[in-house]
Amino acid sequence: MTDQTAHIPGNPKKIDKVWVAIGLILAAVAILVPAELIPTIKFTAQALGGTGIYIGFAVFMVAYLKASGAEGVVAQAFKGNQVRMIILAALVGGLAPFCSCEVIPFIAALLAMGVPLAAVMAFWLSSPIMDPPMFLITTGAISFDFAVAKTIAAVGFGLFGGFSVMALGGTRLFADPLRAEAPGSGCGCGTNPFTDKPVWKFWTESPRVQSFIQTAKSNAIFLLKWLMLAYLIEAIMIRFVPAEWIAGVLGGEGVGPIVLGALIGGPAYLNGYAAAPLVGGLIDQGMSQGAAMSFMMAGSVSCIPAAIAVWAIVKPKVFATYITFGFTGSLIAGLLWAAWV
Repeated sequence: MTDQTAHIPGNPKKIDKVWVAIGLILAAVAILVPAELIPTIKFTAQALGGTGIYIGFAVFMVAYLKASGAEGVVAQAFKGNQVRMIILAALVGGLAPFCSCEVIPFIAALLAMGVPLAAVMAFWLSSPIMDPPMFLITTGAISFDFAVAKTIAAVGFGLFGGFSVMALGGTRLFADPLRAEAPGSGCGCGTNPFTDKPVWKFWTESPRVQSFIQTAKSNAIFLLKWLMLAYLIEAIMIRFVPAEWIAGVLGGEGVGPIVLGALIGGPAYLNGYAAAPLVGGLIDQGMSQGAAMSFMMAGSVSCIPAAIAVWAIVKPKVFATYITFGFTGSLIAGLLWAAWV
């Protein structure tokens, strides 16, 4: 995203507002609820550590592509038949073991490589909703039918977003979606990646080695600071916003609870693995099936931690589209599931 920094009069250095936000949040916790400071830091560190392998892979991939000048080769491999790409992206995303924040480094790399936004959106929307472990947990906590429906909805979510973006691909809405200073932006070694011949063994040329180091460093810092902020907010929400209270307002039948599920599930964070047994219990207590589906779908795609990370990568118009897809797709999934059962 655009680097949110500010100049200090008389001081050549800049203040990064992301790091300032992290510091202020931790300071507020230390002052207001000091007993929660260590657990909050521990949760954030563990969550960030669990994402480390994804961040590391994305950083290496983008840096290697920049240093070797191979972005054009990779980008060309993803061009051609967008329909096939969208379908494959939605199917793969629906089975990929990524949560909404873990998928961010991969999305940043794909966009940086020039992959069509329609295919990226299909993967982006379907990926955080379901994975094999979550399928098993959902089956045990709710039902096999619900888990299957959620998996189908995840793929359908991706197809809906991908083909919607494809249909509007010729408009200015989706032109140049990546923010100027998002991961992978920039020119690499100063060559044209779409016309120059790649140098796969880039370490034989000193300028390319320097490009690799600089690109890896800038991307690592960018992703780490935004994911740290996302996980810190997640920790705060888990500790101070009771999940039972959030989901409790979704009881009852009809369209109303389904709409509320899609609205509340977005800004409210509820870990998918923890959500399954909680929602299963609420269904037993009278929560509608449609509300359960819309709530879990919206929570996976457009929760605040994920939204922060998305905002860091794409321009506001693409971010708004992502959030719109999150609400609309969750509402449709909830309505269809309610009609089916």
